[in-house]
Amino acid sequence: MKFWWFMFACNMLYSVLMILGGWFMWKHTPKSINPFIGYRTRRSQINMDTWKFAHENCGKRWWYVGWLMLLPTVLVQIPFRGESDNVISFVGLGICLAECMVIIISSIPTETALKKTFTDEGVRKESPRLQEKDE
Repeated sequence: MKFWWFMFACNMLYSVLMILGGWFMWKHTPKSINPFIGYRTRRSQINMDTWKFAHENCGKRWWYVGWLMLLPTVLVQIPFRGESDNVISFVGLGICLAECMVIIISSIPTETALKKTFTDEGVRKESPRLQEKDE
């Protein structure tokens, strides 16, 4: 039973870290572009505008997805309470891999948003609405 609680806590950690990490990325973007902390891709590190945009975009996504992952993580683990350590470890591994994939895949929409919003040099693209108003 102790092992079940241990795996439960470990798997809940992913959701909790996504919620907290997302909130910090969204609300407290690192003040400078750095190679140590933050959303670090080639496109996000072009300038401070892309840096802030990427953190806000990914932070919001992580915050929402973290809350959405919380319930399924709990519901998947409950039926295996009282099972053998082997069963619990395989279920925990499956949950862990699924949550890791969610974290990795969450960068795709952020990179897409960066590409739609900025040029390759990091300059904001003009909105079609702004172009229509000028004409």
